[in-house]
Amino acid sequence: MILVVGANGMLGRDLMALLGDRGHGVDIAEIDITSLESVLRVVGNLKPEVVINCAAYTDVDGCESNVETAMTVNGEGVGYLAMACRDLGALLVQISTDYVFDGGKGTPYVEDDAPCPLSIYGESKLAGEMNAAFTPEHLVVRTQWLYGRYGKNFVETMLRMGTEKDELSVVDDQIGSPTWTVDLAQAVIALIDSGCRGIYHAANSEYCSWNGFAKAIFEEADLNVSVKPMTTTELNRPARRPLYSTLDCTKLVADTGFRPQEWRKALQGYLMLRTERINDGTW
Repeated sequence: MILVVGANGMLGRDLMALLGDRGHGVDIAEIDITSLESVLRVVGNLKPEVVINCAAYTDVDGCESNVETAMTVNGEGVGYLAMACRDLGALLVQISTDYVFDGGKGTPYVEDDAPCPLSIYGESKLAGEMNAAFTPEHLVVRTQWLYGRYGKNFVETMLRMGTEKDELSVVDDQIGSPTWTVDLAQAVIALIDSGCRGIYHAANSEYCSWNGFAKAIFEEADLNVSVKPMTTTELNRPARRPLYSTLDCTKLVADTGFRPQEWRKALQGYLMLRTERINDGTW
């Protein structure tokens, strides 16, 4: 059995849908990952072969003013899951982020590149990676720029704003790979089924800026919105972001045979599914 912690979240729900009878989901009502007692009780009772941790404090700017919460959820909580998995001999799969890097490399990051987070969020997720390694049976999957049906995300924000305004300003100096949670879920399952361990990168292929992503969203949705460039400095957010944090997924492809689709094709698939589900009333 594969236990998905954070099963009601954006990635968790896509994982549960793909896992079918193999999956068992728990969320905050059933487990508190910041409590060692809760983690040991839930994991010990269920005795899964694999635990996928999708639970996280993901408010990047909020982490800057809530350091203790960020470190407790994203760092210590992973350590508790690692303890429970080590006791059982279960595999722990920890979902991590491109924000463990500073974005200064200038070329796509590979798994062996040295982390250097710029923000509290990045530091807390790096702590989670390190704590996951408490159990020898661990798999860290770094990803980036997620969007999906079951959570707040950039695509839905742009679609909403695109119906309200005919001109927007979006940052043009942060580069990465927009990643559909369905594709990420497929990659995670491929890694598990292939017996992979250690650190892997998983994201849709190719890359763009947030500005380019916004333009693509409006083009694919047939919305006439002018997207103006702006800099990260002009945006003036509390947390520093890596400017070029594209992830090299060569290792994922080589070890599993799973090849993530190009980000624009993934966007097209998401929007097509969105339209179908809106039309049949299931969105």
